[in-house]
Amino acid sequence: MSRVGKVERTTKESSVYVEIDLDGTGQVEISTGVPFYDHMLTAFGVHGCFDLIVRATGDVEIDAHHSVEDIAIVLGQALREALGDKKGIRRFGDCWIPMDETLAHAAVDVSGRPYTVHRGEPEQFNSFVIGGNYPFVLNRHVFESLAFHAQIALHVRVEYGRDPHHIAEAEYKAIARALRAAVEPDPRVGGIPSTKGVL
Repeated sequence: MSRVGKVERTTKESSVYVEIDLDGTGQVEISTGVPFYDHMLTAFGVHGCFDLIVRATGDVEIDAHHSVEDIAIVLGQALREALGDKKGIRRFGDCWIPMDETLAHAAVDVSGRPYTVHRGEPEQFNSFVIGGNYPFVLNRHVFESLAFHAQIALHVRVEYGRDPHHIAEAEYKAIARALRAAVEPDPRVGGIPSTKGVL
């Protein structure tokens, strides 16, 4: 069974197309107009082993915010579409990612109930712009938008770190790996992995 989600969304601020294959091999084609976000979404696809296409244009000359948020929304919607009825998946996943001096953790429940907990990013980086194009403070907004539109519970925490690039990248990679584990087929589960019978 194909587990592919394809979603397109156009507003006055951006035009976004996302395609994700949960059973891919990490082949990615990313173009967002925000170079550091390209880097993060590439890491997300590769480390999640998702085949991922993201094509977006937007008013990045004003600020990266609109494009980054809208892409996260569409990525979440595509992920939700690809999950289908969620039969036979593991449902839960988590991952620790060390990146040099940084350590980040993500835990995921493909629950159908969107929720985000995001902790530990050093507050002194809230005004920092990575690579001159990606405001560090957008990390939380991306994760909240992704979780809400994918209808997953997502907990992300940074244990420690001093480089904003490493902190963001460790978080994105941890989320990708946690999602990879959560959406994988579980050969011991034939139906919906919930006592409710629905996710």
